[in-house]
Amino acid sequence: MTKADLVDSVASKTEVSKDKAEAIVNGVFDDIIAALKNGEKVNISGFGTFSVSHRKARAGRNPKTGETIHIASSRAAKFKAGKTLKESLS
Repeated sequence: MTKADLVDSVASKTEVSKDKAEAIVNGVFDDIIAALKNGEKVNISGFGTFSVSHRKARAGRNPKTGETIHIASSRAAKFKAGKTLKESLS
């Protein structure tokens, strides 16, 4: 499913225009991103939890040359599926 598919689905289920549905979907995504940027967890009951994981700086290797390179520390989004989502996939 793409974002456009999600917008179409929201529009048809809520009987709003596609423009309004796109604004709703974008608003939800923007709020999730803003919370993650602030280091907060986003828990959507029955669906799952979004959180931020911190990756330490480390040494790596360039696979082409074998040269050692420095990989900077970073933050990444993580998702853990909720119980209801897991059970619905079984």
